[in-house]
Amino acid sequence: MRVAVLLEDRCSPEKCNAECWVFCPPVRNGIECIILDDSSGKPIISEPLCIGCGICINKCPFDSLIITNLPEELEGEMTHRYDQNGFRLFRLPAPREKQVVGILGPNGMGKSTAINLLSGSIQPNLGDWTINSAEWNDIIESFPRGELRDYLQLVADDGVRIAVKPQYIDKLPKIFDGKARELLEKVDERGDLIEYAELLAITHILDRNIGQLSGGELQRVAICATMLKEAEVYFFDEPSSYLDIHERMRIVKIIQNLAEMGKRVIVVEHDLAILDVLCDLLHIVYGERAAFGIFTPARSTRSAINAYLEGFLPEENVRIRDKPIQFLRGRVRGEEVGLPILKWGNMEKTLGSFHLKTGEGMVKSAEVVGVVGPNATGKTTMVKMIAGEIEPDQGWCTMEAKVSYKPQHVHTDFEGTVEDWLNTELGHKWRTGEFHTQVVRPLQVDQLLGLKAKKLSGGELQAVSIVICLGKEADLYLLDEPSAHLDANARMEAAKAIRRTMESNEKAAMVIDHDIYFIDIVSDSLLVFDGKGGSSGNAIGPLSLRKGMNKFLKDVNITFRRDHESHRPRINKPDSRKDREQKIAGEYFYLE
Repeated sequence: MRVAVLLEDRCSPEKCNAECWVFCPPVRNGIECIILDDSSGKPIISEPLCIGCGICINKCPFDSLIITNLPEELEGEMTHRYDQNGFRLFRLPAPREKQVVGILGPNGMGKSTAINLLSGSIQPNLGDWTINSAEWNDIIESFPRGELRDYLQLVADDGVRIAVKPQYIDKLPKIFDGKARELLEKVDERGDLIEYAELLAITHILDRNIGQLSGGELQRVAICATMLKEAEVYFFDEPSSYLDIHERMRIVKIIQNLAEMGKRVIVVEHDLAILDVLCDLLHIVYGERAAFGIFTPARSTRSAINAYLEGFLPEENVRIRDKPIQFLRGRVRGEEVGLPILKWGNMEKTLGSFHLKTGEGMVKSAEVVGVVGPNATGKTTMVKMIAGEIEPDQGWCTMEAKVSYKPQHVHTDFEGTVEDWLNTELGHKWRTGEFHTQVVRPLQVDQLLGLKAKKLSGGELQAVSIVICLGKEADLYLLDEPSAHLDANARMEAAKAIRRTMESNEKAAMVIDHDIYFIDIVSDSLLVFDGKGGSSGNAIGPLSLRKGMNKFLKDVNITFRRDHESHRPRINKPDSRKDREQKIAGEYFYLE
């Protein structure tokens, strides 16, 4: 089955000479394999007539065409298609009573489309994009008997009430102008506002305007609003974004309690440690970004995550990644670090009612220091002091090191394409050589060059910002929450890109993040923050990775073990035998 997709946002017929049409062999032989739309000038490709030569793909100056072959057995499993040359989705995840079902896969593979289809806001067209609506009986009969078919029957009968927590919670202030309490009272169909406000630790912000809330506070308000709706099915799209590990574990318990009440719960999440401990079953979605997505049948969470990291799905006999994602094991981190690049001692900073203190520490060449701790305990403040953006009230910091800094919240006002932006920031060094191979291509920024910088999605903007930060000439690279908005695969690639850059150039990095998998891959050592959020913070270290993780996780009161197959960190169930053994031994971060 041949699939031909036109990426509308990239295609610019006014800037090209219709190379796709001019060089197409069937067209040159009088066969209308490609025709140009009269109004837009954009190509319309006939999949049955396409011979799959790939010439149009290579000739297109904007990389706006994707033509690929899929197994024939998928032809009868197409769930939805947006246009003749638009995105298409194969299969769907199945909501299950009293269970949390997870979805794992890269961005642009149709996770949001699946949620819209399951919620009933879009009706499946089974690949026939020409019809506005089909008979529900015909749609339901096309699915095999089982959980999904029974569920779609409920949707067709209008018997399912659905609550959805959206992915981009930073849009909330644009939708609602008022206090958090007013928003929650408006949606509180269960009468449990006070209970859930306490569970989510947002009681103290109920009388603040939505526009004044931080990302983490907005996330918890959005989760609370979703919980307060009376529904049978709850969808949570990236519920851990902006939350620290304490808050993520709190969310895990709250969502699991929802399932125990008999609700169906589906979660889209990129933090693999949280996904692992949260979900009962997991669907992997794979394919080609913006072209097609294929959902696998549900499998156990452990085996699904291991298969995803390995990059090979044995049941489907499909390889979804060239190389497996590997976790460092069996060597001492930081054994190849060099001389100190930066030192600091007893810095203090007071900002309003918040006070930060640090001990003495240093960062060495070829070293990556992970920075962990609860939200609002001063991690970003310390990084800004090191970057020279703010001055410490007391203490000292050697400022000879040249610093490249990626802030927590990334945005751009750059007028022009990603390619223009990279040229402006980095010159031409990013186009070739080691940097292009080790950073630009793994983060797939080479596929974004023709896009307008101001129109990038959150994940795309994050990837470009990481490339710009790592591409600048500096001694010390400071990256604040680089995993935010990135999908699970992109997070691992970003972690490896940071490590490779520091090792090959003998530079140093400090990386703030809440994703334990990301921190485990990227870090040689840890700078651990504790204190009371919004009131006081204390920086300890850098410590060795294991010592730092033990201190950090003891404060959170959770333990990690290594998976015996993939060696990835896994959260132990609270009060399980493994959890108790590790706490007694003082080993909160995995026993080899």
